[in-house]
Amino acid sequence: MKHDLSNSDTRGQVTLVGAGPGDPELLTLKALKAIQQATVVLVDDLVNEAIVAYAPPTARIVYVGKRGGCKSTPQSFIEKLMVTAALEGENVVRLKGGDPFIFGRGGEEMEALQEAGVRVSVINGITAGIAAVSSLGVPLTHRQCAHGVVFVTGHAKPGSAGTDWRALATTAHQARLTLVIYMGVSGAARIQDELLHGLHADTPVAIIQNASLPHQRQAVCTLAALNATIEREHLASPSVIVVGDVLQGLLAAGLHASADMAHQRTA
Repeated sequence: MKHDLSNSDTRGQVTLVGAGPGDPELLTLKALKAIQQATVVLVDDLVNEAIVAYAPPTARIVYVGKRGGCKSTPQSFIEKLMVTAALEGENVVRLKGGDPFIFGRGGEEMEALQEAGVRVSVINGITAGIAAVSSLGVPLTHRQCAHGVVFVTGHAKPGSAGTDWRALATTAHQARLTLVIYMGVSGAARIQDELLHGLHADTPVAIIQNASLPHQRQAVCTLAALNATIEREHLASPSVIVVGDVLQGLLAAGLHASADMAHQRTA
């Protein structure tokens, strides 16, 4: 049951803030303002420390990292921290990598906060899937190559069947869609095999690790070579996998893994 908010003027609030893909300069002005006004900041694992530094010196910083394959703070504990701090009158910023509502569990957190009677708002951030492809100078939806884009997770919720990659591949081929796959590196072999049931083996693919950061690395290959390329180039999480004809120009140019694509373009 939701709490009565009629006498909640003394309560604090929570703002779910998207910190973007990593580069501090991609932070929005609205996000910056919220961080600067926070009294408590709950920080995700992949948030750049230069962004955390915008918080006031008096703010309490709590690191609540969640990352696949690593020891993570339980989601229920994070939600309890936010509720408790807000009900104590704190101005809480939940600082999340990318966008809070793109594979960031922002929906779950908003529901928990609303259920507890806590005021909550959201400030969007640039999601890694957009920043990753932009760093290569490629649009996700060039009208000559793609009619749309699908953001999809490669990491299924425990106990669920996960994405039907064969059906998605067939749809992507028929509708000319670009696929942007988050958290897919560890399952790349299976994803590759399943996608090949609906997409051509020579479909262009890009793998971008640490998008927007100085140590960004990437490789472009065909779908048939996806897993082999990841292993050969030692690409790892956090990475975004992009599949689609919008990458055809990069594939033809023979782009390979690079330490800093932005510097290559301006050299």
